[in-house]
Amino acid sequence: MKKLAIIGYGWLGNHIAERLSDRYEIFPTTTTPSKAEELNAKGYHATLVSFPNELDTAMKEWEFASELDAIIISVPFSGIRGIQISMNDKRQNLLNFLGDYKGQLFLMSSTGVYPQTEKEFAEDDQPAETVESENFILEQFPQTNILRLAGLMGGERLLKNYNISDLHLLVNHIHYADICSAVEKMLEKRTQSKVYNIVAPIHPNKEEVINAQKDLPYAGERTTVGRTISPEKMIAELDFEFQYPDPRYFHL
Repeated sequence: MKKLAIIGYGWLGNHIAERLSDRYEIFPTTTTPSKAEELNAKGYHATLVSFPNELDTAMKEWEFASELDAIIISVPFSGIRGIQISMNDKRQNLLNFLGDYKGQLFLMSSTGVYPQTEKEFAEDDQPAETVESENFILEQFPQTNILRLAGLMGGERLLKNYNISDLHLLVNHIHYADICSAVEKMLEKRTQSKVYNIVAPIHPNKEEVINAQKDLPYAGERTTVGRTISPEKMIAELDFEFQYPDPRYFHL
């Protein structure tokens, strides 16, 4: 059985592991002992590690690294919007943890790398080499796949459950099931060095989504102008079909 690591095992990591655990041994990392015990009880191989904002001189290469077929990194390395915190030491801690890993590698990034401009963005509009939070890992691991995730939705995460403003704005959302499918396809194809937008292809506005999820009619005009992120590259190169192409129906 192949071995898949998920560095930063959270909400998304849990969904990915559940999808793939019948074909992969799962090696998650977590920051809390209780979570590690919970993951080990599932039959996973948990490692207790954190990546602090200060350089950890004791950080060693992960003992499992050489055994792993693929690693998914799901720890944020872009900082918090509006707060200027240097992430260089945090990033170096991760690089030290990965050592000289040679296998398939995924970095979960965000469509937030694109400007807040009313246009449709494709991957080439913002090359990974120009994005600090993506390029840092490519410099040491050029085989890394960069997955730019839209707003994470699905299950209990539905727009109707949040206090939302700017209801006229178009959404760039993705259902976790489609992220899992994209990762699954890329693992099967042994994809390397790709940058993909992982976002549902339909972009209704927030009010449309909320009304649909509340089973209410939408009386407004269908907005067609706004900031949207295109998944066309992923669709074409992976022959990808979305299970949830329309955020209005993520609850179904």
